[in-house]
Formats: sequence, structure tokens, C-alpha cells
Amino acid sequence: MTTTLHVCTTCRAGEVLEEDAPRPGAQLYAALTETGAPDGVQIIGVECLSACSQGAAIALSEPGKWSYVYGRLTKADVDDILAGAAAYAATDDGLVPWRERPVVFRKQSLARIPSLTLPEEPKT
Repeated sequence: MTTTLHVCTTCRAGEVLEEDAPRPGAQLYAALTETGAPDGVQIIGVECLSACSQGAAIALSEPGKWSYVYGRLTKADVDDILAGAAAYAATDDGLVPWRERPVVFRKQSLARIPSLTLPEEPKT
């Protein structure tokens, strides 16, 4: 399977911008694609991750794994984002040990979403 790194290209990162001004999310997407995805990761631009007040935002997902949404990211975080995506891709379940995550992933996680294919816990 391939991990998908979704990047919100319309994200304004909480800034008030002219309609034709470059979006921080689009700039982040361009920097990530220019640097290149690590093995097992594809970078996909998306129009909105609904994290407008916390942008620029990205999400990591892969079938059968937990998904994550991260925010407050900039072009300066490109190396850490790609390292975190590679670590995520190397897991079986999407759970990268805390100390092995880049600092931006430890501090700027907005959501962790269970896979639809994870077994349910018994109801009590």
C-alpha cells in the first residue's frame, strides 16, 4: 500500500489574503512536491481539510491505518513533514512511537482518526 500525504492547497493559514495572493497551503504543497516524496508516500493536493484556523494543514492516511491531521505548518517544516510521512509509511498501523515523531508532529497534531478497518472494541 501507499501512504497519502494530503496537503490543503487552499489554506490561508489564518491570514487575510487578496483573492489572487499565493496561499500558504499551495506554497507548502509546492515545496513538498519540489523536494519529493519518500519511498512509499504520494503527495496529493486537496482543496480543503477544514482546518482553516490551524493551517497550513496536511493529513496522512493509508487504508488499514490510523489517519492524522496536522496544522500550523510552513515551508520551513518540509523536511520534518517528509520524515514524519516516511515514518508513518513504515508502520503497520500508522502509530509512530512518540519519540520517533518529528517535533512538529508531536506538537501540531489536530486529529487522529481510526481506520474503518480497525477491529472494534467489545462494548460493555
